[in-house]
Amino acid sequence: MVAVARSQDHGAFAALFAHFAPKLKTYFRKFGMVDGEAEELAQETMILVWRKAPLFDPARSMASTWIYAIARNLRIDAFRRNGAHANEVSAAEPFQTQDDAPDAEMQLTTAAHQALLHKAMHLLPQEQAQVLQLCYFSDRSHSEVARDLGIPLGTVKGRLRLVMARLRRALEE
Repeated sequence: MVAVARSQDHGAFAALFAHFAPKLKTYFRKFGMVDGEAEELAQETMILVWRKAPLFDPARSMASTWIYAIARNLRIDAFRRNGAHANEVSAAEPFQTQDDAPDAEMQLTTAAHQALLHKAMHLLPQEQAQVLQLCYFSDRSHSEVARDLGIPLGTVKGRLRLVMARLRRALEE
């Protein structure tokens, strides 16, 4: 990812594409998309990865996290284009097949991370927790949150940056 970001390395991108495109297609299919839709969104995700590669910062997140964030946003946009409301999009759970079922160790690790995250979220100042809740758990856009709370868009984004930094520090500790 770093080679793609720094020098638009075609070979590195081909390797990235070969690794992530099938995984992204599976990710989209878990949300009920048919093969054609899933493949199209996987390709659209990878196009955005190529275009936005200079924005990737390995100090802030892993490449997979960054790529799946792009994929998630595209999935939400696709649902909205098809007439779904925000609460339907956030309520949409992926279909889980027997092959995808997490093993016991993964479930314990996930539960431990969730407990740490839950604890860290309770330590946030109320205004930051509110913005986090609306943006990530109520699946509202930054503009919608700014309008609903009567605060500038930049304030919403600033609070989210502070939240993410605090949560990252709490989880790293």
